[in-house]
Amino acid sequence: MRIPHTLLAAALLSASALAQALTVAPYSPEALAKAQAAGQPVALHFRADWCPTCRAQDKVLDSLKSDATLNITVLAVDYDKEVNLKKQDKVRAQSTFIVYKGTQETARMVGETSPEAVRAVLRSAL
Repeated sequence: MRIPHTLLAAALLSASALAQALTVAPYSPEALAKAQAAGQPVALHFRADWCPTCRAQDKVLDSLKSDATLNITVLAVDYDKEVNLKKQDKVRAQSTFIVYKGTQETARMVGETSPEAVRAVLRSAL
């Protein structure tokens, strides 16, 4: 049985979308616990809507979603609402990334908007 070209093209596009490894999702304690319990790479991005540096970092993360080598989940933490998490993780500024491989912190970065630097800090857990 031959597959029409349009179906083949659609299948290839779907497969390339699935290859997109970097995922950005809202923070929840359950999502973090699940990733850490599985030993997966996960990053917390402490951000605020009012923060221009955070918005620039969001754009960098969007641009990195096409990098299939970044098999990591970034959980967006509301800097203004997650006060206990900030205290627990000793976060003193918005625009902070904390990267984990399971429960082990592998890197921390504050205020950086360079795509190369963000990619490097995320790769620390891979």
